[in-house]
This record gives sequence, structure tokens and C-alpha cells, in this order.
Amino acid sequence: MLRICKDRKRKYQSLKVSINPKYWDFEKERPKRNCPNREYIEGVINSNLEKVRKQILELNAESKDYSAQSLVKQKDKKITVYTVGDFYKMLLKEMEQAGKYGNWRFYTASFNSLKAFTNGNMDFLFSEIDVAWLNTYEQWLLKRGNKGTTISVQFRTLRAIYNKAIELKCIKKNNYPFNDFKICKFDTSTKKRAINKEDITKIKALKLSDSKQIFAKDIFMFSYLCGGINFVDIANLKTENICEGRLSYIRQKTGKPISIQILPETQKIINKYSQGRANNYLFPILDINTHLAEKQKLIRIHNILYKVDKQLKEIAVKAGLVGVNLTTYVARHSFATVLKKSGVSISLISEALGHSDLATTQIYLDSFDNSQIDEAMKNLL
Repeated sequence: MLRICKDRKRKYQSLKVSINPKYWDFEKERPKRNCPNREYIEGVINSNLEKVRKQILELNAESKDYSAQSLVKQKDKKITVYTVGDFYKMLLKEMEQAGKYGNWRFYTASFNSLKAFTNGNMDFLFSEIDVAWLNTYEQWLLKRGNKGTTISVQFRTLRAIYNKAIELKCIKKNNYPFNDFKICKFDTSTKKRAINKEDITKIKALKLSDSKQIFAKDIFMFSYLCGGINFVDIANLKTENICEGRLSYIRQKTGKPISIQILPETQKIINKYSQGRANNYLFPILDINTHLAEKQKLIRIHNILYKVDKQLKEIAVKAGLVGVNLTTYVARHSFATVLKKSGVSISLISEALGHSDLATTQIYLDSFDNSQIDEAMKNLL
């Protein structure tokens, strides 16, 4: 029997297991060493004890009143008390099964950050996350050199997880800490990332011998010359996206169709990597025979992007670009900035490209016909 005591009242709950009294240690309240099936019986005892302890811990954390009798009544009901770690794992599994790998990547990063912050101990409850806890986490992120944008993403992801826990009745809303802890205080403004046409020319003129740097340079120039196409879209391009001198594709992020004229310099890059890759991806980032699952593609793209950006930083040094943090994303910003400085209509090339909302950037590109964009792109080189 499981004995539950509360306010001097006792309640017993059968564990539906029985043994001969000669095998029971009445002092330790455990089966003796010579008890048949001892490990199984102890497992049943420990499992039921742990369930009740978790239930009591959660009720105390939420300041809910209970009695020995109510605990016994609720014990037979299916009660799931999630730790923060278990809740993250549950959501990550659901996202994986649903193929939501964009969210999966952000939530995985959030989980790993919290795991590092708690020294690997993710067995705490949502009720333990209060303003003081959030402030400590913020200081920890700052000490690790995280900037405002990164910290904001971490807290917004954690808040989304917390809201989901409230929705699934894992925590009461009156414990909500994000009413007092303001995420909007973090500086999320995007610093200037664009470089000018002269710097683009320096990169283009570089003579490189390292194959990794050559590939990184080609990806950067391809992005710049193709409307600032981002790396995820570059990775997913196939030979079928090239038709009648145009690059046509659907943006992964927004689902918007894009059609860009292929310039002679762009065609040279395409020719270099498309040879022998018929009916395959345009660049050697993904492979149709190897990278089949969406999660597999996402991990592969993320790893290659990291390597490309690392090479671009070395390229910036070789090109004499002082203080420039050269990445593939710089090409996207530079595309808009160079055209704007060349006198292209501001309504065509909006300042929105410098913002963190990439969807807004794509909206203005879609609102003009191809001939206007083609004419504007003559100013790129």
C-alpha cells in the first residue's frame, strides 16, 4: 500500500502488488534482499512514489491546496507533470514529426542555451521561472558575449514555450513572469551590413587559390548579382530553375515567386558548378541522392553556411576590407544599397532591406515587373 499523509490524515492506495510477509522488511518498508522479483516490486514502489512527489511539487509551486484523499483520487487519473526539459523535448519531437524544421532549429538552440545555463540540469518546473531567474539568465547570456538581437531571440523563444505550457495546462497563467520582464528592452536594431560597389569590385578581383575560399567568393557574388538571394534559397536551386536566361524560384521563407535576369558574370558562376550536375542542385551544397529528409537538408545547409561565412571573413581581410564582417547576408544588403546609390528609385529599392524582417524586403521586389528590375540590375557592376 502507498500511504499518503497530509494534515495528520492518512490515506492508503493499493499498488496491486502482494508478497509473503516473510519477504518484507517492516522497518525499512522495503522487500528483503531474498524477495522474489525484488527489483520489479521496488520499481513499482519507486515509480508510484515519484508520481505523487511530482504531483505534490507542482501543486505547491502553484499554491494549490490538496488533501491526502484528493491526492489518492487524482493518482488514478492520467496526470502529466512536465519539467521544462521534458516539455522542450516533447515540442521538438512534435515539430520534427510535423516537418516544421525552421521552428525546430530555433527551439533546439533555445534548449541548448538553457541546458548550458543550468549546467545540464533541465529537470526544473515552469513555476521556478520567475523575474529573478530571467534576470540571472540575461546576465549569463551577456557574459557569454551575446548581443541584443540574439538575447531577444532566446527570450522570445522561451516565452513562446512558456505560453504553450500555459495552453496545455502545465502551469497557471498567474505565475507568468513576462509581464514584468520586458523583452522589448533588448536592442534588436540591425547594424549596417552593406558594403559599397568599390568593395564589391575588390572582392570580385581577388585571385584565390584555396578551393573553399573560391566557393565562398562565388556564392557571395552569385547572391549579390541575383537580387540578394539568401543562402537557403541558393542551396535549394536546381538546374530546372534556369530558363530562358532567367533565374526563377520560390523563396523558402515567404513562398513568393522570384524571377531575376541572369547577368553574364552570373552565368559564369553557374557554368562552373552546374557542369555534370544535370537534374541536380545547382551548387554542391545539397545532393538529391543523399539529402532526402528536410531535417537533414536543414542541418547540411546550416553547416555549409557556417563554413562559407568563415571563409568570407578571410576573404574580407585579403580584399583589405577593414572592419567588415563579411557574410553571405552582406551580399543581400549590398545589392539594395548599391542600386539605391546608383540612382534607382527608392520605391524599387527600399530601406526595408536593411531591416531584420526579410519578408518585408521580398514584398517590394514582388510589386514591380521584371523589366524594371532587369533595368535596375545593370547598375550592379
